[in-house]
Amino acid sequence: MPTETLYFENARFAQQLYNNEPRNLAALETHLGVKAVSREGWIKLEGGADAVERAKQLFLLLEGSLKGGGLVRNREFMHALNVVKLEGVATLRDLMTDRIVTSERKAAVTAKTPGQKRYLEAIRRHDVTFGIGPAGTGKTYLAVALALAALRENKVARIILTRPAVEAGEALGFLPGDLYEKIMPYLRPLHDALHDMLPAEEIQRHTERNVIEIAPLAYMRGRTLNHAFIILDEAQNSTTEQMFMFLTRLGHHSKAVITGDETQIDLPPNKHSGLLEAHRALRRVDGIAMIEFTKRDVVRHPLVQRIITAYEEHRGQARPA
Repeated sequence: MPTETLYFENARFAQQLYNNEPRNLAALETHLGVKAVSREGWIKLEGGADAVERAKQLFLLLEGSLKGGGLVRNREFMHALNVVKLEGVATLRDLMTDRIVTSERKAAVTAKTPGQKRYLEAIRRHDVTFGIGPAGTGKTYLAVALALAALRENKVARIILTRPAVEAGEALGFLPGDLYEKIMPYLRPLHDALHDMLPAEEIQRHTERNVIEIAPLAYMRGRTLNHAFIILDEAQNSTTEQMFMFLTRLGHHSKAVITGDETQIDLPPNKHSGLLEAHRALRRVDGIAMIEFTKRDVVRHPLVQRIITAYEEHRGQARPA
């Protein structure tokens, strides 16, 4: 049976390629039919010729990612392995070479699936992009990464992150505390994404200068947003009036990304989702992109894909794979 041994600069670096996790090496046999053994700075691959070559290219691409400042944790390894298995080495290379740099002190962000790659390309080419699909597909995370990269490259002057505070019925005036204290529970996911991509002191400096603004959707009314990258998260919980209001705020030299999951609407029965209406009304408008994610784009715990599938089958609303 064909074998090939890959040599790396030292044992520690070789271990980093699979996060020093024996289960990741075992997954190579399960997914590609390749047995992998790692010792003092080398990884030996054994299996069919084509499978060994795919495993070799996987490790070489992971090596390039590590040397470029990327991270290889268990989830990155398994995402890469799944892409090689389902889409091929060329697709993985395409994903891993499109690196979004948000800060010199943070790891670059890359798409993990072909669907995510199409989403990034759509945002780059269009002034308004809708990312629609299940939770865990990276819709908001990737949009924030592109926004920070655009700010870093001086393509925009500010970033505005917003989402409906539907759990509070947008009635923030009735909640205790100042504005920041009131909105933080609803905007925490956006803050979490920022902290993944920027050092804390940069976030503080940008927010103090209103270069990065995080606010509930209701606070967008009456504004014109020029030279800005605007992200509307959880858009399925915007009303039709709010969505129209938001989309008509777009000013000169600005870009908007709207993300949401049409199966997770939390509006009261007498309110209609602005995302649903926009999806139907705007899908053929020039300059607007509609990217629809599926469960194959879920990049959280592997169980999340199976949970989504089970619920879709139970509810009779299965999405295409």
